[in-house]
Amino acid sequence: MESRSSRFPFPFQPYTIQESFMEALYTALDQGKVGIFESPTGTGKSLSLICGALTWLRDYEEQKKLEAARLLDGPEKKCDAVKEENSTSQPSEPDWVSEFVQKKAERDMVNKLKASEDDEAVKLLQLSREGAESETLNPEEEGLIVAEYESDDEATPKSRVCDEDDDEDLEEDHVTKIYYCSRTHSQLAQFVHEVQKSPYGAAVRLVNLGSRQNLCINPEVVRLGNVQMMNDRCLEMQKNKHEKQEKASDSETKRRRGVAKATCPFSGFENLMAMRDEVLVKVRDVEQLLQHGRETHTCPYYSTRMAIPAAQVVVLPYQSLLHASTRKASGIKLKDQIVIIDEAHNLTDTISAIHSAEISGAQFCRAHSQLSQYCERYRSRLKAKNLMYIKQILFVLEGLVRTLGGKVGQNPNTQSCQPGSELLTINDFLFKAQVDNINLFKVQKYFEKSMISHKLCGFVEKYEGSGVNTHSGSKNKENRRTEGLGRFLQTLQNKPTDVSEQQMAVEDKPIMASPMMQVESFLFALTNSNKDGRVMIQRQECLSQSSLKFLLLNAAVHFAQIVQECRAVIIAGGTMQPVADFKEQLLFSAGVTEDRILEFSCGHVIPPENILPIVLCAGPSGQQLEFTFQTRDTPQMMEETGRVLSNLCNIVPGGVVCFFPSYEYEKRILGHWESTGILQRLQSKKKQVWLFISTVNDMLWFVTLMQRCSNAGSGQTGALLFSVVGGKMSEGINFSDDLGRCIVMVGMPYPNIKSPELQEKMAYLDKHMPHIDGKSPGKALIENLCMKAVNQSIGRAIRHRGDYACIVLCDHRYARSGTLQKLPEWIRSSTHTHTTFGPAFASVRRVSVLCSMNYVLPTFF
Repeated sequence: MESRSSRFPFPFQPYTIQESFMEALYTALDQGKVGIFESPTGTGKSLSLICGALTWLRDYEEQKKLEAARLLDGPEKKCDAVKEENSTSQPSEPDWVSEFVQKKAERDMVNKLKASEDDEAVKLLQLSREGAESETLNPEEEGLIVAEYESDDEATPKSRVCDEDDDEDLEEDHVTKIYYCSRTHSQLAQFVHEVQKSPYGAAVRLVNLGSRQNLCINPEVVRLGNVQMMNDRCLEMQKNKHEKQEKASDSETKRRRGVAKATCPFSGFENLMAMRDEVLVKVRDVEQLLQHGRETHTCPYYSTRMAIPAAQVVVLPYQSLLHASTRKASGIKLKDQIVIIDEAHNLTDTISAIHSAEISGAQFCRAHSQLSQYCERYRSRLKAKNLMYIKQILFVLEGLVRTLGGKVGQNPNTQSCQPGSELLTINDFLFKAQVDNINLFKVQKYFEKSMISHKLCGFVEKYEGSGVNTHSGSKNKENRRTEGLGRFLQTLQNKPTDVSEQQMAVEDKPIMASPMMQVESFLFALTNSNKDGRVMIQRQECLSQSSLKFLLLNAAVHFAQIVQECRAVIIAGGTMQPVADFKEQLLFSAGVTEDRILEFSCGHVIPPENILPIVLCAGPSGQQLEFTFQTRDTPQMMEETGRVLSNLCNIVPGGVVCFFPSYEYEKRILGHWESTGILQRLQSKKKQVWLFISTVNDMLWFVTLMQRCSNAGSGQTGALLFSVVGGKMSEGINFSDDLGRCIVMVGMPYPNIKSPELQEKMAYLDKHMPHIDGKSPGKALIENLCMKAVNQSIGRAIRHRGDYACIVLCDHRYARSGTLQKLPEWIRSSTHTHTTFGPAFASVRRVSVLCSMNYVLPTFF
C-alpha cells in the first residue's frame, strides 16, 4: 500500500496535520465538494494546498489519459469483427462523424448567408452615405463613434447563432486547472514562491495574473498612476493597433492625413505568443514577469492572459475571480474547474464590497454633461438605436441627480442641498428617481456591447482642456459645442472659494477622464433583486459632495455561479471560526446542500504548553474588566487597564502587542495614560511605540527598537506596540518569536451597531435566515463579526513550531460559553479563565521564564 508521504510529494517530512490536510483536500477535490479548511498560520497551509491539489490534478490527468487510450484501443481490437460483419453491406459512419458533417454544412451555409447579407448591408450603407449630408470626420474621431447597435431580442436568430458559432471556433480549449486567489498581491507572491520551492515547481504550468497597475511596462501608461485611467489608455492603444492593422490590410482604403494614433510598442503578436509559451515553461512571480517583459520588450499583462487556457494553475486576486464581468474580461472559465480561495475569513464581506457601488453628485453631473456633448457632437452619425439608449442613460442620470436634490447642467459645486440620509429598497429608489419605466437590463447590455463608456473616455481626452475642436474643417457651431464642453469640464475641476477643507481634499484626488465607468457599475448594481440590496442617499450641503451608495445584502447571489459551475471549491483560512453564519449566508443561500460541504479544521504544530490563552475577568485592584460603551471611558476602567498592562510588561521579556477596539478609544486611553503617568511607568520597562503604525517602515522601526532594547542592557526588555483590531497590524503581519511574546486584547471589538448599513444587514438576516435555537441571526452577526476580528488579531503571535506566547483577553464577557466556542479550537482547548488577577499573573510569569533566556530577534521579512 502506498504511503502518504509518497502519495503527496513534499519538500520535507510533513507534519501529521499536513498529511491529514492533504488527504481531506484530495477527497474534497475528487468528490466535487465545497470544502471549508481551517489551518492556523504557521502550520504550512500554503504548501499543503499546493501539494495536495497538484497531486490530485496529476492523478486526474493520468486517469484521463488512460481513459482516452482505452477508447482508442477498443476499435482496433474489434476491427476485424466489424469488417467481416459489414462485408456484404455498405459501412455506416459513426454518429459523431455524421453529426459533425451535418453541422459543418449548416455552418457553411449560415456563413454564406451572412456574407451575402454583409455585402448587401455595405452597399446600402455606401448609398446612404452618398445621399446624406453628414460631415467628414478625421480618422481619430471615427473611432469615437459607437457602432450600430441591435439588442438581443431584436436581433435575428440566424445572426445570433452565427455569432455564437464564431465565438466557439475562436476559443481555445481550457485544460482542467486550479484557480488560486487571495486578498493581496503580497499573499499571491508568497504562494508563487511556495510553488517554486515545492516538488511540482519545475513541472507545473502556472500563470500569475494581475492588473495593469501591477503588470504594465509601458511608461506612457504607467505614469498615469490611476487604475481606471491606465485601463482606458491601454484599451485605447489596443483599439488603435487593430484599426491600424485593418487599414493596412485594406488596399482600397483611401489615404487620409491626420495625427498618428498612439499604439503600444509592447503588444506585438509574435512577441506575446513567445512570452506566453515562456510563462508556461517556468513559474514566475509578478516581479519576475515584469523583468522578463522589459527584457523581451513584451507586455506581461496580455501574455499572461493568453496563457490561461493551457495553464494548470492560475494565481489571481479576489476581484478577478469573484466579479463575473471581470472574469469574463480576463478570459476565465470556471466550468468543471477547481477554485481555491485562501485567506477567506472575510469572504462574505469581500463579495459584498466588490459588488457595492458609490458615486458622487459631481460624478453624475460630469457624466451627464460629457454624454450630452458627445450626443450633440456626433448626432448626425449615430443610428436611431444608439440615440435612443443614450437618451435613456441621460434620463436616468437626471433622475439620480434629482434624488440628491440637484439638477444636471449646472455646476455641482455651487448647488446646495438639504443635508440628510435616506435608505431605500431598489424599487422604492427607482420610483423616487422616476426611472422605474426604464429597462435597466437592456441599458446594461447596451453599455457592454457598445462600450459607450470607453468611447466617452476617448472623447473627453480629445477635447478636455482644449476648449476648441482642432479639426480644420469644423464649423463654428461645433467650435461652440466643444468650447462649452471644455468650459464645463474646467468648472467641475476648479475649486470654489467657499468650500470646506474636506471638499478641497476630495477635489484634489485624481479625476478620471470620464466617470461613466462608475455610473455603469452603479446602474449594474441596481439590477439586483429588490430584496438583495439597498440604496443609501447621502445628501451633504453641496451637491458635489452628496452621493448615492448601493449596499449588497445578499452576497450569495454572486457566489452561486461559482459553486454551481466549478467541480469543487475550497475555502481556506488560518481562522475560519465561527463558520455557522458563513455557511448560512454564503453557502446554503447559494444553493449548496449540506452533503456537499466538507469541513476540516486542524490544530497547531506547537506543543500545548507553548501557548497560554487567558480570559482575564478582573484587574490587580479587583476592578471587573468590562469594556462596554457605558463603562470603558471611565477613569477607573482606563487606569485598571494601565495597571494590567504595566504588570504584564514587568514579567514578559519580549515584545508585547496591545490591541484596542477602535482608533478613537486608543487615542482616548493613551491620552489618559499620558496625563496620569502610566505611560512613563510603561516606558521604564518597555520602549513603547504608541503612534498609529500604518507602513512597513513603521513596522521596521518597531523591529529596530526590539533589537536596540535587547542589546542595550538598560533594563528595557523588548518593545510595546499599541494597535487597533482590524487595522494593518491585526492582519497579514507576523509577530513571531520575541516580536510578540504576549498579545493583549482590550475589550471586545463589536462593530458600530448604529450604522445604517449594519442595521439593514441585520434586518435582512432576521427576515430571510433561519433562527437557530431561537437566536436572532442579526444579533449572531454582531457577535461573529466581533470574534472574527479577535481571532485574526490573536493569531498573529504563534507562527511556527518552536514559537510560544501568552494571549490575554481582558474582558469578563470572553468567559461566556457561546463566546469561547467561537475561538479557534487550538486556542480554545488551552484557554483558562481567571476571575482574579493573582492566579493569571502567576501563570504568565511561569510561561515567561521560557523566553527569559536565549533572547534572539527573528528575521521579520
